[in-house]
Amino acid sequence: MKTKRDHSIYPVWFVLPSLVIFAVFFLWPIVTSLYYSLTVWNFDTAKFCGLDNYKLFFSEYSMSSSVIHTMIYAFGTSALKVIIAFFIAIFLTSRIRTKGFIRSAVFFPNLVSMMAVGLTFSYLMHPTKGLFNVVIEMLGGTPIDFLGNPNTALASILMTDVWKGLSISVVIYIAGIQSIDRTYYEAASIDGATGWQQLKNITLPLVAASQNSIIILSLIGGLRSFELIWAMTGGGPGFATDVLASVIYKQYAAGFYGLSTAGNVVMLILISVIAFPLQHFLNKREEAMQ
Repeated sequence: MKTKRDHSIYPVWFVLPSLVIFAVFFLWPIVTSLYYSLTVWNFDTAKFCGLDNYKLFFSEYSMSSSVIHTMIYAFGTSALKVIIAFFIAIFLTSRIRTKGFIRSAVFFPNLVSMMAVGLTFSYLMHPTKGLFNVVIEMLGGTPIDFLGNPNTALASILMTDVWKGLSISVVIYIAGIQSIDRTYYEAASIDGATGWQQLKNITLPLVAASQNSIIILSLIGGLRSFELIWAMTGGGPGFATDVLASVIYKQYAAGFYGLSTAGNVVMLILISVIAFPLQHFLNKREEAMQ
């Protein structure tokens, strides 16, 4: 006869492979990164230097400014994707005949690689020959140096990222909207609710789960963004578009492995400090709305 203890061991054996994989590929790299961030190391030796790498990282403007740029980029892209994608999804779930074609067109940017998008838009934004400036000149305006001006470079990349990332956000929203029971809208119409009232009191609360997923995914993606920025400006002009990932890459390419590892740890802490409390807040808000 099997005892209660014999039965309770089965879940442990089921979970054990996942725990081993998590420990080997996630926990161990985090621990080793923390150690090597406190050293000056190469592939042969490692000399302990305490917090010197972190002090240097935050004392040099070229590196410390990347934290601010990362925050602006992450929150800016996330907010715009959440808002714009919602209204596009509302439009694409309405009774329009060509919504199948439009959905395919909206999803197209997701099929193109980030590097290809970056190179394409860098040509489109060329200060003299780019299509955007050609159109601006035709309309009587003054050409804009989108990527060469420190005041416009980050915003230009941010808008490109929004264009590229809208498709996934729209798809998630559409799935959430289509899962809403239509009887809610029918009952609201009978009660005399306007379209805006239905949108505010039915659609928004019931797509909260989809919205939360978009916020978290786009925010984390923005915090660790690299490919698009590197393809369009390489972090320039100067350090105007450098983010954490690009600074980490530059330091590693220059042979400052300890400093680069410290940057990785800073990114890990930044993502954790933002993502976990935000996830908790969004879950609480979702429960309150429903």
